[in-house]
Amino acid sequence: MPKVRAAMAQTGSRLGSGLRRLGGSPAARRARTALAPAARRAAAGARRTGRALRSRPSRVLYVVLAGLAAGYLGLLLGGRVVTPVGPTNVQLALQPSLHGGTSLELPPIGALRLDTHWGPLALEAKLTEVRPDEAQRLIEDDVELTRVTDQIADQLRVGVKDLLVRAAVLALAASFIATLVLFRSWRRALLGMGSAAAGMAAVLALTWSTFNPRAISEPRYTGLLANAPQVVGDAQNLVDRFSAYREQLAKLVGNVSELYATTSTLPVYEPDPSTIRVLHVSDIHLNPAAWNVIDSVATQFQVDFVIDSGDLMDHGSEAENEFANSIEDLDVPYVYVRGNHDSAETAEAVAEQDNAIVLDDETREVEGLRVYGVGDPRFTPDKSTRDDHVGGGQLYAQGAVLAEKLREARANPDIAVVHDPTEGKAFSGLTPLVLSGHTHKRSTELLPTGTRLSVQGSTGAAGLRGLEHEEPTPFELSVLYFNRSSKRLQGWDDLRLGGLGLTSAQIERQLEPDPDRAIQPRPPAIAPPSSPISPFPSEWPSDWPSRTPSPPPSPSPFGASPRTSDPGGG
Repeated sequence: MPKVRAAMAQTGSRLGSGLRRLGGSPAARRARTALAPAARRAAAGARRTGRALRSRPSRVLYVVLAGLAAGYLGLLLGGRVVTPVGPTNVQLALQPSLHGGTSLELPPIGALRLDTHWGPLALEAKLTEVRPDEAQRLIEDDVELTRVTDQIADQLRVGVKDLLVRAAVLALAASFIATLVLFRSWRRALLGMGSAAAGMAAVLALTWSTFNPRAISEPRYTGLLANAPQVVGDAQNLVDRFSAYREQLAKLVGNVSELYATTSTLPVYEPDPSTIRVLHVSDIHLNPAAWNVIDSVATQFQVDFVIDSGDLMDHGSEAENEFANSIEDLDVPYVYVRGNHDSAETAEAVAEQDNAIVLDDETREVEGLRVYGVGDPRFTPDKSTRDDHVGGGQLYAQGAVLAEKLREARANPDIAVVHDPTEGKAFSGLTPLVLSGHTHKRSTELLPTGTRLSVQGSTGAAGLRGLEHEEPTPFELSVLYFNRSSKRLQGWDDLRLGGLGLTSAQIERQLEPDPDRAIQPRPPAIAPPSSPISPFPSEWPSDWPSRTPSPPPSPSPFGASPRTSDPGGG
């Protein structure tokens, strides 16, 4: 071992001598001379940075940041309390969030999301227990439901107050202890606690200034489809009782109590009797699974009738007509207009169903609502005709002619149904609501005249086309709520279905901002031709859509060849 240490010492001595000789070489001296200014500047910058970091403003900033961070963690840890709400126990908790809001978790039924406020904290209410005896009394006795109305509001108020007090106390304590441990100064600990208090005041002011009282009437539901109507309630009922928060809370607790108190079968959903409920579907495209979806939603929401804005089939062939037989299995009227994938034979097959109403430039009263419908003038699958080259201008022109005919007859409908929204816009100013489909993409637009144009997605998930994308096209349909007296749309639930067995649902409630707004009539955008009444070439078959070849077209009264209408639709 001594020999090894001696050898290592000798090696180190030789290396040191070599480095000293190298350091004294002319090249090393020149390198040191060139790098010396940069080294001095770096050293000076480091000294200035150190002085800045050790300055009083920097130390104060560190304390404030530490106090805010510890206070925020204290809010999350302390913001948790269990409070009784009617026949249930609810856990209230503060959660970190980028957008704020309130969520009501109802395991295993689903969840309601409300856009109540904006901020870094969200309020989560989670149902933890239902007391069966109290829930049963609430279900069976209307007087009991009235009695607990004030009680529920007081219980929630007390629970939220306890939550905020606990969260604030723990936030202040956490900020004080954290800054005391980090900086070992009582004054800095008090400064950290003060910064946490200022942060909480800022969050409270932000929540108060962005609070949206309308949010309780526009919930978004995610969960099991079968439970959706009981949880979200009825849109018309929520509109009428908008100002009575306590009654709404009692209604929600009653709905939840019904769900939890019944183990084998779901309770019967009883919507507001003053509401007409209409199910809007479109673009089923020969998907048999759509009938299960439609039947389930129609049953759960107890709709009064269904409106189908076209494209029931894929090719409009005779072999597909049997698909329409499932309409008769629905227990409600089925109003249908032809789409560009539906033939005249398709419309005849639908008309053969006992509960079906086929509309083609006519108005029918259905469950108290006047519904006008017209079939699409095209038949896209039949390539022997020019029908798939009909442009957006021609579609709008036909709609304008039909709308003008209704105006002259003073036969304004409550709802107009077309397949293509391009044609639907021609009915603006004639009716409060136009329903359409075709694009496979849901949207809604309030036109300048006050008419709402509602475009449905695909209730058949676009048929086989829905599998062409990375994610399958969802099943989309909507429940529309009309006031039985005014015949005006009050609100709607947009349903988006998916998951195994189509049992999961996302439902977003929308309320009509001004249901009784005036509809401004307007003159047609184009002058209707005197003869024939159709804006399309007179040489084409008069019973559009035709399954037979068309003769060469005569010059179009609309000028040069127009653009094709939305090729992305179905």
